[in-house]
Amino acid sequence: MGRLFGTDGIRGRVNSHPMQPELVLRLGLAAGQYFRNGSRRHRVVIGKDTRLSGYVFESALTSGFCAAGMDVFLVGPMPTPAISFLTRSMRADLGVVISASHNPYMDNGIKFFDKDGFKLADEAENEIAAMVTNQDFAWDYPAYDQVGRARKIQDSPGRYIVELKHSFPAGMTLDGLTIVLDCAHGAAYRVAPLIFEELGAKVVTLGVEPDGLNINKGCGSLHPEGLAAKIREHRADIGLALDGDADRLIVVDEHGTVLDGDQIMAVCADEMLSRGTLSGNTLVATVMSNMALEVFMQERGGRLVRTKVGDRYVVEEMRRGGYLLGGEQSGHLVFMEHSTTGDGTLAALQLLRIMVARQRPISEIAGLLTPFPQKLVNVKVKRKVPFADVPSIQAAVKNAEERLGRTGRVLLRYSGTESLARIMVEARDESLVNDLCDDLTQAVESGLA
Repeated sequence: MGRLFGTDGIRGRVNSHPMQPELVLRLGLAAGQYFRNGSRRHRVVIGKDTRLSGYVFESALTSGFCAAGMDVFLVGPMPTPAISFLTRSMRADLGVVISASHNPYMDNGIKFFDKDGFKLADEAENEIAAMVTNQDFAWDYPAYDQVGRARKIQDSPGRYIVELKHSFPAGMTLDGLTIVLDCAHGAAYRVAPLIFEELGAKVVTLGVEPDGLNINKGCGSLHPEGLAAKIREHRADIGLALDGDADRLIVVDEHGTVLDGDQIMAVCADEMLSRGTLSGNTLVATVMSNMALEVFMQERGGRLVRTKVGDRYVVEEMRRGGYLLGGEQSGHLVFMEHSTTGDGTLAALQLLRIMVARQRPISEIAGLLTPFPQKLVNVKVKRKVPFADVPSIQAAVKNAEERLGRTGRVLLRYSGTESLARIMVEARDESLVNDLCDDLTQAVESGLA
């Protein structure tokens, strides 16, 4: 059956394993039993994005949790980081998000937060998965008068809006700024525009008309090109693109140039270094972050610590080292002073804070980091075997590393949610990057077909 949890919870095609209602009901039972402790009432907060299938899995999870003796609080479509916040704020034992993030509408997924608002460790996920997949598992059902209740929480958007506004300096406003905001027809379509408007910005919105089927469709953080035309049309100061569950941010400057997570992290790390607030002078990122970011930190007396791909691994390293800033090239950005997980809207506010304080356009501020040429290729594979076990792939990797020396790097990994091998090559020489990436792609295609 394979591992139930991937790098960011459970994800898959709707009505196919593992995203089937009967399995998701068992998931609610398992998670409810895992987090139930003693005879007191237990709480779980459930949020979702705007996918049509959210209704299916919301009902299935609610049935499982109530049967396990947990009270369920339903908040409807809300950003993933909002569920993390609400779990802490409402003193819940567990938070659940029904979302497939940046994937198209026909996919869906489920991820958990513990009572402190952090994503679950592998060990907890493995124990829950073992209960779900064991068809003979004996459920510890509570007495018939101890099953849970479910109710909707109407004021959750307002709670989250106030929390994020508190992360922005008192007395500072966004007056005079025009922002183009793309919410990807996703979970932030209601709350994100209000946050920027209430702080004084003129907000031009895109992707705020979800119909259950259009989430991430040609919009959001995966398609920031749509922002450029609107920026020119409205002479906007900045464009902000969120993904379906609003836990990542991609920025477009006033000229239409796209800025990724690495460039945003560089701006924020530089500002925190200048104020002496970057704990340990350390930025945490994944193996996917551009080599230029590492050089950037070294030149400023700081350092870059790398983790496995996945924002929860970034957060785990931040917690271990007491670090305050981390993220991914894809736009997951974590400001531990304000949140326990990646939050695209929060990241945008931190970037806008720097813009307002410096009174400079985003193009000038983001010019701090010039990424090394980097090429990413996804190859569909029929099997996921260790790359080291395929001689042709190992030979291609060895050749690439010898040609790159210390001027670049190669990374091969499997997607945690899809049947894909991901190939990344980066170096100062773009033509060399393209040549080596082509060689590696051919080796992977022939070796894993």
